[in-house]
Amino acid sequence: MPDEISIGGVCRLADRGVIRARGADAATFLQSQLTNDVASLGAGSARLAGFCSAKGRLQASFIVWRPTDDEFLLSCPTDVLAPTLKRLSMFVLRAKCKLSDASDEIALFGVAGPAATAMLGDGAVWQRGSHAGATAIRLPDAAGLQRALLAAPIAAEVDVGAAPVMTVATWRWLEVESGIVTIEAATVDRFVPQMVNFELVGGVDFQKGCYPGQEVVARSQYRGTTKRRTLLFDCDSVPAEGNDVFVAGDVNEPAGTVAYAAPHPSRRGGSALVEVRLAALGADLRLGGPDGAQLRQRPLPYPVPLDVAAPA
Repeated sequence: MPDEISIGGVCRLADRGVIRARGADAATFLQSQLTNDVASLGAGSARLAGFCSAKGRLQASFIVWRPTDDEFLLSCPTDVLAPTLKRLSMFVLRAKCKLSDASDEIALFGVAGPAATAMLGDGAVWQRGSHAGATAIRLPDAAGLQRALLAAPIAAEVDVGAAPVMTVATWRWLEVESGIVTIEAATVDRFVPQMVNFELVGGVDFQKGCYPGQEVVARSQYRGTTKRRTLLFDCDSVPAEGNDVFVAGDVNEPAGTVAYAAPHPSRRGGSALVEVRLAALGADLRLGGPDGAQLRQRPLPYPVPLDVAAPA
């Protein structure tokens, strides 16, 4: 287990941007493109969603909310925003939906600890509320702390009381602790949603109908063919997204891939969400090569099925 540490506060998420979808057909369009049901998204909630290729591989992941009936905002890392916006725009065709980069209008902040609790109280995860003229979204807890995403007009004064300034690296470590992978440039097109536990954390709706890659995602779910899962590990080195993971002494092929990682806030090394072959679980896993730094598994904050059913 990680050392007991005192963390929390607020930080500006300069590495995150916002895509805006606006128009009479915005809900219908996004419903046909994303892994989650956004057409039913109400004023008091937000959702996690993915955007897949035709082969079912995640191209991006979003936190989605709906300020008005005909407008949606999708938060994602800036290093995937432009290519994702371009690819989504290819599918708009005649739909009455305009896609744009709203990052110059909306600033994003991560808030953890008492300040997040003050904003949203003990409400449910993905609850959306308002705070001092900004949108506040309750995120899954991490390391025993409540967390929120705050979206405010770019020029607004953000009131978070006496919350201390938190580093982006600490916020990122909390994201790792939450067990939710964020797709960045290094991991685009690497994972089917189930490989990064997306359906376990509310990022996939299997009843919503078609979207790019839907058949692949559904087949992985209903035929029990998921042979890779994402688990939480510590390491004395700091992992980076896209790093291969090997079984010690086995140079033949990687056993997994680092999906999301961050340095530890108070000691050497870091933590990582690692997508790994289930057949390699229990083995001595190493970062970057068969003789690399050892990975030490820790429990995720939610259960993960680790058995592989025979294909139907």
